[in-house]
Amino acid sequence: MKKILAMAAVAALAAGASAYAANPFSDVSTSDWAYQAVSDLSDQGIVEGYPDGTFKGQTNITRYEMAQIVARLMAKEDQYNAEQRATIDKLAAEYADELDSLGVRVSNLEKKVGNISWSGDARMRYQSKDNSADEKWDGRIRINMKGQVNDSTTVNARLTTGNVNWKDDTDANVEAEVLNVKHDFGAWDITLGRYGNNFGNQGGWLYGASNGFDGAQVAAELGKVNLAVGYGEFNTDFDYSGALGTLATDDAFYAKADADFGTFDLYANYIAMNLDSAMVAGNADEANIWGVGLVVPISDFRVFGEYWQNTEDYEGYEDTAWNAGIGYGKKDLKKPGTWQLDVAYNDVGAGVYFGGTGWQTDILDTLLTGGAYDVDENGNMTSRYSEIKFWNAIAEVTLMQNVYLHAEYAFAAEGEGEGTTGDPDDTWTVSLNYVF
Repeated sequence: MKKILAMAAVAALAAGASAYAANPFSDVSTSDWAYQAVSDLSDQGIVEGYPDGTFKGQTNITRYEMAQIVARLMAKEDQYNAEQRATIDKLAAEYADELDSLGVRVSNLEKKVGNISWSGDARMRYQSKDNSADEKWDGRIRINMKGQVNDSTTVNARLTTGNVNWKDDTDANVEAEVLNVKHDFGAWDITLGRYGNNFGNQGGWLYGASNGFDGAQVAAELGKVNLAVGYGEFNTDFDYSGALGTLATDDAFYAKADADFGTFDLYANYIAMNLDSAMVAGNADEANIWGVGLVVPISDFRVFGEYWQNTEDYEGYEDTAWNAGIGYGKKDLKKPGTWQLDVAYNDVGAGVYFGGTGWQTDILDTLLTGGAYDVDENGNMTSRYSEIKFWNAIAEVTLMQNVYLHAEYAFAAEGEGEGTTGDPDDTWTVSLNYVF
């Protein structure tokens, strides 16, 4: 293909960047039909001429020259719309060998098919869940898909195997853990469907299920302040007969706000639920939970803490939760040897916790299942941990690029509640995680 024809095609791809540009080449006159295209691309730094100041538009363009142009387009890819980016990706795939010789990485193209991007993670894990007398060796894999519908709309999905238990030789079903559509309108966006949601520090200790919520969310980024409100149902498998009952069919509303003030981060949350499925007779049929938190970075350290309260009255269930802790370091998946450690003291009441914790130990489950308990004729639990106090440590270290070790340890727990037998046992987990 003649070079001047190729430049006209590339200019059509990158249209709209330059209205006027100076004549860059001595052999391209202002009367040439491709003058505007060539001068625009030169002005953008996408094409270059020869040392003598000529363009030589009537010569055939080589694959190496075309690869140089594609490399410059890739460097500006974030300036183009979804259709233009898809075309650039196709060009990069076609000239992958030449781009490689130029030292341009195109590995990410292997994860794209048209406007669809793929990523995922895998985990091999051991859990010592002493409180439920359940030791586990398990593994899972999750595949993420992001489809670019247009400049402002994406379809997002995650398929997961769940946890395949090696020890008990059991299988797990593949499920659509996440499935939503996100409409981005600049400073704010709307998400519809099933999406991750979390409340609480240390990985969403109060609630951090990756398939967290079925409903709709409106979020806004206003400078240093982020806001979000959502309505729907918490998607949790926490089905014990507790203060808040099962939540899979209960309407819920939440609001979040966080602000970065430089020297500290401050955030606030509010959750309201209609507990139509509440299974403990005599308790309130709704929940109104609010919480505030603070994170203060100090060099490589961070100090954090938060407080939660359910304003509804659940007789016999402690209705507050709080924690305070300190952390050090930051794991970077691109830098082997980087690590982080967080240690916190926690005091959690059963009237605040509603399952779906982001932690991988079973320490919070003991709020409702620890010790021996009975259920009376009205469905009331006559003995359980209504409150637990304990220490929790979470550590992560990058072993090699995109491979990290994760460990959690919940210890020194004390349980409170009439009729309980002893305190919760220590519980811990360790896992190898792979990101791709």
